[in-house]
Amino acid sequence: MFSAPFVALVFASAALAGPFKRTSNLAVNVSGPSSNVTSVDDLKFTASVTNNGLESVKILKYGTILDNGLPTQSFGVTKDGAEVPFTGIRVQVSLTEADDSAYVVIPAGETVTVNHDVTSLFDFASAGAGTFTFEPVTTFQVAEAEESKVSSFIDHDAVEITANKVEVKLSGDLAKRELLTKRAVDICTTASRKSFIDAAYSEAKTLASRAASYVASNGANSLFTSYYKTSSTSTVRSVFTNVANENSGSRTLSCTDSFGGCSSGVIAYTVISTTNVYFCSIFFNEVADSNLCRGTTVASRNARGGTVLHELTHATSGTSDVIYGCANDQALSASNAVRNADNYNCFSTQVFANTGC
Repeated sequence: MFSAPFVALVFASAALAGPFKRTSNLAVNVSGPSSNVTSVDDLKFTASVTNNGLESVKILKYGTILDNGLPTQSFGVTKDGAEVPFTGIRVQVSLTEADDSAYVVIPAGETVTVNHDVTSLFDFASAGAGTFTFEPVTTFQVAEAEESKVSSFIDHDAVEITANKVEVKLSGDLAKRELLTKRAVDICTTASRKSFIDAAYSEAKTLASRAASYVASNGANSLFTSYYKTSSTSTVRSVFTNVANENSGSRTLSCTDSFGGCSSGVIAYTVISTTNVYFCSIFFNEVADSNLCRGTTVASRNARGGTVLHELTHATSGTSDVIYGCANDQALSASNAVRNADNYNCFSTQVFANTGC
């Protein structure tokens, strides 16, 4: 076993910017396997999150150390400083549609413990034997309580928790484990949904092309810097160009939840190992991008083309899900903004609202 489980108190780092807020109310304790293991099947961890504050805390669990229900990324894994490929799913979440099952509530003074098996979520075989570093994902979106009433949560704040890294020496059986035994195929046989996906896909490529052209013409203007700060315009433009030029004949867009990712509030998700995209029922309630000219707000994040664009940035540029919500997107640091898929969604729909109506 590790010499001791590590405890990560919440710090404010000078490197953190935007919505990340100072707090000392949460602590994370993670324990794992022995420091030397001979099979990826031994890579099991336990995370405990303790609320040391005086009020309950309600945290969106997807893509954090609190999520063991979906195969989202709860750890960052590296070997010799190089990132080990993540092969699970990245989900896009509607904060207005998510019910209580999308959250973990930690009462004051209490601890929530979550078990994790990362065996099938990373490609350890391609990395080879050696010492792997596991860093828990502890960027939490916390729902605030209205008038301090625990039962009535309204807004979300982002809290960044720094955590010690855990090292495990892995040798022996490194063979890649499949996320599921069945493979996804394009099985959207409902005509109306197939048509909806096709239209949204076309709108996504148009949004991406328009956004790329906007950045090329306007450079780092006020709209660009509001979303990307000091990020390189060429880097941002390349992400949009990758979506605009997407032409993979093997990537599928499916209306069937083959991987069970459509939990509460999930609009769509991308399986990173295949870059196939799966759309949940919420997606089919979204609106055409043209509605941005007729009262739909960018902040609502319900333009279907923007949703598809978001997922295609995962598939074509390897973006992550740091945070959700246009206001939160604009508060991210440059380094986080340029890799956050939701920034591309909100920026592109804002460009459309500003120039396409």
